[in-house]
Amino acid sequence: MHIYWLKWIAQCTITHISDCHKQLQESSGNVHMVDGFSLRLLQIQSSLYTSVHGFNQEEIREKLLAFPGGSIDLLKQDSGIAVLTINNPSRMNAFSGSMMVDLEEQVNQLENWTEGKGLIVQGAAETFCSGSDLNAVRAISNPQDGMKMCMFMQNTLTRLLRLPLISVALVEGRALGGGAELTTACDFRLMASDSVIQFVHKHMGLVPGWGGAARLVHIVGSQNALKLLGGALKVDPKLGLQIGLADGTLGGSQAEDGGGTPLQQAEHWISRYIKGPAPVIQAVKKVVLSGRELSLSEALRTEKDVFGTVWGGPANMQALASKSKHK
Repeated sequence: MHIYWLKWIAQCTITHISDCHKQLQESSGNVHMVDGFSLRLLQIQSSLYTSVHGFNQEEIREKLLAFPGGSIDLLKQDSGIAVLTINNPSRMNAFSGSMMVDLEEQVNQLENWTEGKGLIVQGAAETFCSGSDLNAVRAISNPQDGMKMCMFMQNTLTRLLRLPLISVALVEGRALGGGAELTTACDFRLMASDSVIQFVHKHMGLVPGWGGAARLVHIVGSQNALKLLGGALKVDPKLGLQIGLADGTLGGSQAEDGGGTPLQQAEHWISRYIKGPAPVIQAVKKVVLSGRELSLSEALRTEKDVFGTVWGGPANMQALASKSKHK
């Protein structure tokens, strides 16, 4: 396959898959010329739910927007690190309906951020997120609307995890219910010394509905996931490190934070994993994503194709010229 098509397909994002196909057809007259690479990317990038599943995104967006409050704020920095802030401190950063829509829109922006390398997800006012705003939950408590909200948030958080950015949840204060689920939609989790992650769904007569249970099993294993969900256990930094839910703690030697505010510590922590040009860091995330979500044979073919997008590229040629292999 021509290197142009490899590079172009690797940049296709969830919200633009249909546009990618349309452009391919207009450019080549035959979408099949891009062989199985586009199909494999579609498998791991497309939304989980569509009209085939009875899901109408615009319909549920309209219903969610009827319950305003708070915001999801996005700051994209020149360093290549973006900061996503859950901002509804009067309700412990609980998600209102409009915030769910905000999050989907901010994820859309991040999918199209070609200069991006890293993402930090945090809560405002030193607390992470207490899940869903109960006012909105009560208003859509019928099973039909509840399932649509579930599909909407699963789509959004799956897209968040699949971003070609290396992401970390900066957990201060409490991450409860849907907030705990949100932490699992990041690649890593950093916990402040007084923070708690707790899947409290059982106390509400529920199970996770935003994809948190499936992601939790991948992170801590089925045995620990059963303990956290069945016991609604409070996970402090010590237990988090022990079971693998936390990847570091703030203010401790494991974070190697270098001091500063929690956000500065998180930026310092993630910086070691995003050194280098954005195309290379994004390629790293893509091959790890394919290894996590595809079969071995499909993941190997995808790795080969993503390799083709950086082989002979500017970063590769510069490294060869400087003989920097073992830096």
